[in-house]
Amino acid sequence: MDEASPAIVPIVRIQAEPFEAAAEAAALVRGRTDVGAVVTFTGLCRDENGRLAALELEHYPGMAQAEIARVAGEAARRFPLQGLVAIHRYGVIRPGEEIVLVVAASPHRRAAFEAADFMMDWLKTKAPFWKREHPAGEAEAGGWVASKAEDERAADRWVR
Repeated sequence: MDEASPAIVPIVRIQAEPFEAAAEAAALVRGRTDVGAVVTFTGLCRDENGRLAALELEHYPGMAQAEIARVAGEAARRFPLQGLVAIHRYGVIRPGEEIVLVVAASPHRRAAFEAADFMMDWLKTKAPFWKREHPAGEAEAGGWVASKAEDERAADRWVR
């Protein structure tokens, strides 16, 4: 982890609508000559080998926005970033659709990769969203998805 970043204001959005990953990345660096690396991560809904028709994501709007903004601010302090975008969708999301986007821009690749990785580990394990599965071929929604131990272990590496 490198020296503290100059003050950047991360862009955080929670929305039901799909997003355009390439457009978000392009907007973040448009007109910038101080960015040497942009790392994007887009998380997609899987069909779990045909078992899943959709995921339903719920959240507390004010709390989720504030928590993601807080952690994005922490990423901006931990890594030398020139920009950071975090977008998380909610609602019913079908296989193949985007769920989450992180775009990290930095003068150097390592910081961009690490910042994106840090954000995704946190979003995967600690973001205040709840996921419910909608099994294929069933009218009723299925159960709520529990966090996975391997995701928790991956996130533990960022604890100082």
